[in-house]
Amino acid sequence: MSLDFISTETIEEFAQHYGYWAVFLGILLENIGIPIPGETVTLAGGFLAGNDQLSYWLVLGNAVLGATLGGNVGYWVGRYGGWPLLLGIGRLVRIEETRLVALRDQFSENATKAVFLGRFVALLRIFASPLAGIAQMPYLKFLLYNTLGALAWAVVMVSLSYFAGQFIPLDKLVAWASQFALLTLLIVLAWLIIPFWLESRKAKQEGIVANPPEDSTAGS
Repeated sequence: MSLDFISTETIEEFAQHYGYWAVFLGILLENIGIPIPGETVTLAGGFLAGNDQLSYWLVLGNAVLGATLGGNVGYWVGRYGGWPLLLGIGRLVRIEETRLVALRDQFSENATKAVFLGRFVALLRIFASPLAGIAQMPYLKFLLYNTLGALAWAVVMVSLSYFAGQFIPLDKLVAWASQFALLTLLIVLAWLIIPFWLESRKAKQEGIVANPPEDSTAGS
């Protein structure tokens, strides 16, 4: 997901100038939790490889390595400092701790899916690893799914831009990738919010049944 104030042309020039380091550092920093356009840099790397300016395999290797290492750093940051920070943010925006605990538990139940597939979802690519640390996901399990997710994501992104980039402009590829990531984000948000809404509605209805309004005519 690219940042609006950084143009695709600027990112492409950055990738041309710094080559494999741009791909490695871009996705590394994004997976640590810093909201920079790592995906766009990776797409630019694959695009340049498709135009024989970089090596496909080296772009792919640096994307996998950066995503894997960045995910690991994000995990440990979340594990040792993420929960107090999340509680502080919750107090600022007036979200009760019990609701944050419920969200953490829900994430924990689906942590493997979130870590493996999160890189294909806008924002979740940035926050999945720290959230896994906050949820106390076992590290070896995280390491496995983080590595597999990094590999799957890098193969898709680099291969897409490598082959399609020979026929489609980079800015259009970036736009399509961003639209797909936003669509998956909306699906994930619906998956998270709808159960809470249904649960709250059910609890409210049960409360009404358990405490029916008094009949104002009774005893008259």
